[in-house]
Amino acid sequence: MHPSAMENGKIFFDTYVSRLGPVKLVEIGSQNVNGSLREVAPSNVEYIGVDFVEGQDVDVILSDPYVLPFETSSVDLVVSSSCFEHSEMFWLVFNEVMRTLKPAGLFFLNVPSNGPFHRYPVDCWRFYPDSANALVTWAKRTGTNAGVLESFTTPQKEDYWNDYLAVFIKNIECAADHPARMLDHLEKFTNGICYGRSDILNPDNMPQDINEKYRLMQEVERLTQELDELKRTLESSKNDRSER
Repeated sequence: MHPSAMENGKIFFDTYVSRLGPVKLVEIGSQNVNGSLREVAPSNVEYIGVDFVEGQDVDVILSDPYVLPFETSSVDLVVSSSCFEHSEMFWLVFNEVMRTLKPAGLFFLNVPSNGPFHRYPVDCWRFYPDSANALVTWAKRTGTNAGVLESFTTPQKEDYWNDYLAVFIKNIECAADHPARMLDHLEKFTNGICYGRSDILNPDNMPQDINEKYRLMQEVERLTQELDELKRTLESSKNDRSER
């Protein structure tokens, strides 16, 4: 898990979870690889980590990655960070998440919207601003009245990742149970979508990588022009000295 993903998880916990009473939480893809969300979870959480391989912070090993071994409507929270990009059919996992959640239960998703190809054991997907709404459309089609409370993309920090974050609720009619939003406190994000608002917050149709590429191209052009001007000045100075 890269550092920004850990920070995002803590922001989710601080915003949505710390104010709750005792809750049961399931993390999908919980194997500790350079850190785990378990490390930043508040004390009111009963934490259950599931993965399809044995490893640190894995409490339950899945025999089928598309079936969660929990009763219907038995879980308060599900979290998954840096995992769905490695799931060949993540929409099936999403269905299972919705099944296991209580009506007011939340699903926190953190996934990359860019970044290098990295297999664990496969690497299949990246997520764009409309991804959360697409999953809600899928959920409704399969019989769940899900909704998105918020989603957005975070900027790169120490590394090259732009994280896409989304918070889903199993039954959108229970949205009032969770009034706080991460977007209420964040300053740096793009393409924010917030329940109850029709506009996109801080819209940007270009990924940060491309914006940075354009910025560097402009900087190269500016420096090239400066260099050409210096060359002309130097050449003119040489000519002046030769004429004396």
